[in-house]
Amino acid sequence: MQAKLEIVALVLGFIGLFGTIAVTALPTWKVSAFIGANLIVMEELWEGLWMSCYRQADIKMQCKVYDSLLILPSELQSARALMCVSTVLVVISLFVTACGTQKSKCCGDNMKNKNITLAVGGSLYLLSFLTTLIPVSWVGYTIIRNFYNPTLLDAQKRELGEALFIGWATSGILLITGIILLFRYSQRRAKEEQPYNEAYLMLERDVQKEDTANLARTPSSFHKHQEYV
Repeated sequence: MQAKLEIVALVLGFIGLFGTIAVTALPTWKVSAFIGANLIVMEELWEGLWMSCYRQADIKMQCKVYDSLLILPSELQSARALMCVSTVLVVISLFVTACGTQKSKCCGDNMKNKNITLAVGGSLYLLSFLTTLIPVSWVGYTIIRNFYNPTLLDAQKRELGEALFIGWATSGILLITGIILLFRYSQRRAKEEQPYNEAYLMLERDVQKEDTANLARTPSSFHKHQEYV
């Protein structure tokens, strides 16, 4: 049952990988907000990390890659970098976790190295959770702040896109995966230390028995006085 948690963690890790790739690639971070005077619902604008897409009436959606990174707002520039880091971290975490499972042959029969590898994998998942949550939440906060900013025109306001919701869900999956792996690490570490603790207790009991036997065999001072007389 406990080994199944590691398989669950691997499955969640793959889901987290697909989620981070999807969030990074999708252009729906910011979408048009149809409010106020902006009621032309036949026109729709999407903004992502790599491109912006525009659709008008029955025309197919047209997407254009950004000409320069510098034209993006600061939150999208940071989000692009952090999401790339997050994707790389999840890939590394998957390989490290696979090497740290009990049935893996990477470390042979050395359970100590496997436990350390599993702990490293769990820590990397927690780090990827942060690198996914921070950009998604930052962009979401910026959208909400601008939405309620009275100085901006309605045409300049945006709403939360699908990529943000997928990003929040993905960050939750990465967090759960990291917690599961660190929990398994604590369980396996406790089992690893258990034989040493039992051996120490048995040795301590033997020492106590030997001390008790020696005390029982020690002759009393009254017995020595009788032998002297």
